[in-house]
Amino acid sequence: MRTTINQIKEMKQKGEKVTMLTAYDYSTARIVDEVGVPIILVGDSLGMVVLGYETPIPVTMEDMLHHTKAVVRGSKQALVVGDMPFMTYHVSVEDALRNAGRFIQEGGAQAIKLEGGVTVAEKVRRIVECGIPVMGHIGLTPQSINQLGGYKIQGRTPQAATRMLEDAKALEQAGAFAVVLETVPAPLATLISQKISIPTIGIGAGIGCDGQVQVVHDILGLFADFVPKHAKQYAKVGDVIRKAVTEYYNEVKSGAFPTEKQSFSMDESILAELKAK
Repeated sequence: MRTTINQIKEMKQKGEKVTMLTAYDYSTARIVDEVGVPIILVGDSLGMVVLGYETPIPVTMEDMLHHTKAVVRGSKQALVVGDMPFMTYHVSVEDALRNAGRFIQEGGAQAIKLEGGVTVAEKVRRIVECGIPVMGHIGLTPQSINQLGGYKIQGRTPQAATRMLEDAKALEQAGAFAVVLETVPAPLATLISQKISIPTIGIGAGIGCDGQVQVVHDILGLFADFVPKHAKQYAKVGDVIRKAVTEYYNEVKSGAFPTEKQSFSMDESILAELKAK
């Protein structure tokens, strides 16, 4: 059985921290799942770390479904959350319902995530009413990066902080089971976590959140274009890959690879017959 949204909610009630991590492919999802991470997010961050875009805005629904299917195949226990890409829920409630349904029916996800608070609350409510669990996302919302003017800390003014608290409450009232707080001052994130009953999952929002999420490429040192302040590199897998590829390249060039160990034999008599022809 996979982790359920009720189990995630109970973790907050018990004071147990919620761990969430992104994954975009079968192999990574399998490792993350085996470790026991309860939530895997197939984030639209794949636009940058997998597809090479500058922002997540070009990511399409087909991109997301492709990667979500792989992650679902690679996991058995984690709750898989599909990230609704840009303009798949903005135009109408009908669009939001249709695309959220595709994540569940076609992608195999168990929940979806979308950005926004008060402005998307009605869509969240309708999606939840259709039986699809929704995770909210407020603070720095990457799909609105052009409007925000860059990757800046959100909620530092009284007005912005008030709006963010209102957004969190609106998502809770609409039926969201959790909400991501991204790039938010730690004291504000702590306050929001205390003011709502659903779990808050922080990314660059301090220790006071009910859980944490990171992009797997960031914590593994796989994405070198930009390392966010909020990310801790637990490994430098990029360096390991670079070293291995360099050794492979050099061995092929020198003739040191493959050796007999990596080769296959055949019946010598058959070979002799072929030579005689």
